[in-house]
Amino acid sequence: MVAASDYDARGYQGQPWWLLILRKINIPIIGIAGAFVLYTRSSGALYGCIGATICSLVAKALKRVIRQPRPLLRSDKKKPTYGMPSTHSASVAFFTTYIYLSCAHLPIHPSLPSGQAIRVLPPLLSLPCAVVIAGSRIWLGKHTLTQVAVGCGFGVIFAVTWFHLWTRGLNDCGRQLEDLLRQYTYLMQ
Repeated sequence: MVAASDYDARGYQGQPWWLLILRKINIPIIGIAGAFVLYTRSSGALYGCIGATICSLVAKALKRVIRQPRPLLRSDKKKPTYGMPSTHSASVAFFTTYIYLSCAHLPIHPSLPSGQAIRVLPPLLSLPCAVVIAGSRIWLGKHTLTQVAVGCGFGVIFAVTWFHLWTRGLNDCGRQLEDLLRQYTYLMQ
């Protein structure tokens, strides 16, 4: 837990406890995505995580080009950081869009249970999470509504494009990669 003096010094005054969790929400999201890739050994899941990473890196690069300041600059920062587009918003919009497209259009991976729930639950759970995470960027004073909206739009467009590349041929490479992995793990037994 954050000590009271650290709480005030870091600019958390007046913010509810759950916003403190959302300040570093990228860490659990990376952990969940990594665990999902390791559990399923799905090339499609790995491809989606690579896409989210690239989306985040491109959003960070765009910040340096656009150079729009954040709504609140902390006095303890040595150099200013920029807020357009919101990287967190781009990333969660990417994940949510990619999850929806995957559940709606791809076959269920053999490592996952079959049935309608596996197609319905992930998009239903990821959408409210994405809304809360994107909204938290505004509530925390890290971004303006415009910066969050542009980040979300960027993430959606990036995810649709990334998914289109997967379904137009890269999935064949993914199947070959999974076959190689299965052969390798079989030889290791």
